[in-house]
Amino acid sequence: MTKRLALGALCAAALFAQPAGAAELRILSAGAAKSVVADTIPDFERKSGHKIVIDYSPVGPILKRLADGEQRDIVVLSAEAMSEAAAQGWVATATVTEVGRVGMGVAVKEGAPLPDIATTAAFKKALLAAKTVAYVDPTRGTSGRHFAAVMEKLGIAAEMKPKSKTLPGGFVAELVAKGEAEIAVHQITEILPVKGVTLVGPLPPELQKITIYQAAATTKARDAEAARAFLANLRSAEVRALAAKKGFTEP
Repeated sequence: MTKRLALGALCAAALFAQPAGAAELRILSAGAAKSVVADTIPDFERKSGHKIVIDYSPVGPILKRLADGEQRDIVVLSAEAMSEAAAQGWVATATVTEVGRVGMGVAVKEGAPLPDIATTAAFKKALLAAKTVAYVDPTRGTSGRHFAAVMEKLGIAAEMKPKSKTLPGGFVAELVAKGEAEIAVHQITEILPVKGVTLVGPLPPELQKITIYQAAATTKARDAEAARAFLANLRSAEVRALAAKKGFTEP
């Protein structure tokens, strides 16, 4: 190898090498927090030198993966699920950081008439009038479980069953955008990112569920210092402002 080629190889290696102390952080995150967490990653990676590998999933499967012993450095969960993870010894409780709070809302296809959902009676009427309603599988996600309970409370669970469309996770409002459902009921942070739909508004107050999302380092974290740096970034003013734009309310 000539001196010039050798020098070029050394420069390339230096350019793409990770900084000293850089770590790869493996994260499991609830889907409702994706709109915030995903947008913080590029800037965090650039400033810290750490690399993020992240999976998004409903809360139920995340807990199962932790129970099965899957190694992750950070998890983002609903407060209820985080309490369960702490009780099982899966997370370092001293590191728990609140990401934000989010309510549930209703979406329709962009340009479609907006149903009246201001009161419980109006919301019930809108659901019964809809041809199809999309929501998360109640056995897998927080919002789906709550909406199933709402339908039971309203006494319309049996009537809604034939026209319900459920997904195991992801943005269920995409079914509305594709014309496969007339209404979607989901957490507002998972409605706002979907193109082709309109957020009608939040559920009526007496039917609403505000979910608190938290992040924490796991007890299996391979680099506790890097995990703490990521969690500290979530508390920064920049990320708090981003969370507000994405539909989260302040901790």
